[in-house]
Amino acid sequence: MHFLNGGAVDHERTAPKDVTFLMPRGSEPFVWTARRTTTGAFVGWFCLFPESETLAEIGYRLRREEWGQGLASEGATALVDWGFASSGFEKLVACTLAVNIGSRRVMEKIGMRHVRTEFPTFPSRIPGAEEGEVWYELLRSEWRSQEPSGR
Repeated sequence: MHFLNGGAVDHERTAPKDVTFLMPRGSEPFVWTARRTTTGAFVGWFCLFPESETLAEIGYRLRREEWGQGLASEGATALVDWGFASSGFEKLVACTLAVNIGSRRVMEKIGMRHVRTEFPTFPSRIPGAEEGEVWYELLRSEWRSQEPSGR
């Protein structure tokens, strides 16, 4: 959330329709929670939100304590594999602020490539927003040609 709204998580007072980013509440059919297998502790959530029959957006949010452990890459890889192998999508997209190097690395690690940078107006000041929002994508044909990543 640091790179979305400065870190505030206020699901009680913020309606998903009032934000410019994916903000699931946990009841959506395209959202999965990630939990530690040993303790059941909440790690974060992953989302593969359909934009159309052939296009979906990947989203993920992890608790700060879980950053840097490869969990985002593992979860995002599972979304990519499921999205192409089981859901029939032709293209998957994801976006983040340009300054969010960790998330950009995850996108690149799962095979996505940078396709554009936009400079939207955000409703509130987010540190780093002046450097833009980067969009990444992966096509089914590119996914098929990649080295197996545990699939």
